[in-house]
Amino acid sequence: MTENTHKIKFFRERIPSFTCVPGCHDCCGPVMTSTEEMAALPVKTEVEHEAALAALSCPHLGEHGCQVYDERPLICRLFGTTPKLVCPNGKRPEVMIDPAVERQIFRYFEEVRHVLV
Repeated sequence: MTENTHKIKFFRERIPSFTCVPGCHDCCGPVMTSTEEMAALPVKTEVEHEAALAALSCPHLGEHGCQVYDERPLICRLFGTTPKLVCPNGKRPEVMIDPAVERQIFRYFEEVRHVLV
């Protein structure tokens, strides 16, 4: 395991979870993620990426929601857990992410190369 893999695992364990509005995908737009996280996702074709981008969506969003939910990137996990990325439907965990962990995550984002999902 690489150092970044350990960091990703550490952060995932500390991002609180909550239940979304069934069928809502308002936060599933094009996002940037680390190359390490992207490597864990199924490869999509250029056509699939272009279609998702044209629809302001994610190529991993399927008919029944996120097709990579268990491996979704940190940025996707953060939506709704911090005042910086508020859920448009007002959903949130009982306790928001610890501000110190959030700062560490955003610092990690600054340190690593990112690609468009």
